[in-house]
Amino acid sequence: MASTERSLARRRLLTATAALSGAALLGGAGTTTAHAAGPRGAAWPTAFPLPDGFQPEGIAIGNRPHAYLGSLTNGDVHRVSLATGRGSLAVKGLGEGHPTVGLKIDRHHRLFLAGGPSGEIRVADARTGVTEQVHATGGVFVNDVILTPGAAWFTDSFAPRLYRLVLGRHGAPQALETLPLTGDWVQGDEFTANGIERTPDGRALLVVNTVADGGGLMRVDPATGAARAVDLGPARLPNGDGLLLLGRILYAVQQRQNAIDVFRLNAAGTRGTAIARITDPRFRIPTTAAAWGDRLYLPNARFDVDPTPATDYDVVAVDRV
Repeated sequence: MASTERSLARRRLLTATAALSGAALLGGAGTTTAHAAGPRGAAWPTAFPLPDGFQPEGIAIGNRPHAYLGSLTNGDVHRVSLATGRGSLAVKGLGEGHPTVGLKIDRHHRLFLAGGPSGEIRVADARTGVTEQVHATGGVFVNDVILTPGAAWFTDSFAPRLYRLVLGRHGAPQALETLPLTGDWVQGDEFTANGIERTPDGRALLVVNTVADGGGLMRVDPATGAARAVDLGPARLPNGDGLLLLGRILYAVQQRQNAIDVFRLNAAGTRGTAIARITDPRFRIPTTAAAWGDRLYLPNARFDVDPTPATDYDVVAVDRV
């Protein structure tokens, strides 16, 4: 089995464990079955298909109503109009062995792509479809990315470190740096770090750690790499994947549980209170979330099936809390 297939297969296996523990530990948070309404009442689709065999994982929405989805198959990036559900190829991937896992888009239409087991960080132009930069991290599994003023930050799921792609004038990518994780960080034998976000006050980073104390969040000092466990009360994130912060509300996708756990954070991101759990019968192991208007959009990764070129995939929309 090729290294890419082996790493992704291990991810499917590892995320199958402890599927119910997060729900059991969510405390008094209410459960909501989501029914998406169109932005400002518009009749936009609440689900749309992706190409067969696409194997989506990450999703990004910028300052226009278009969703960008990355493929685990070959690294392609697919762009979809949220208004119509119709899509097309935005960036041609580098082929087998060069997947796109997490991704983000900036206001200059640059796409920042996490290359999973290829160890790559790629930067592409969403307007032209050209891959402009490929950075070799030497890492094991570059998983997710968040943009902050001055840097794009990436997680490595099999090593205790973050990657910082320094951004210069107008957000132009420059040097790549590595930040070791210390403090409370617990590195498991297998898949550990996953989604990444900023704290509400913007002073630190939040990283999913699926191992520490049954799975939770770490607050990471971006200057030193010192990690401290975020107090989420009884809630746990053993299947925590993508994170999305809107104000002080943090959405944590618990992919194998087919749920989104919702927390209200304090400004520093040191504490969070579980306030809701979003479920939907259309969830088929969603992995990440992006927002437009009053909706969240999530790709169904379907990690519970063996992917084939004919496997169907889609994106579903649910209401924000």
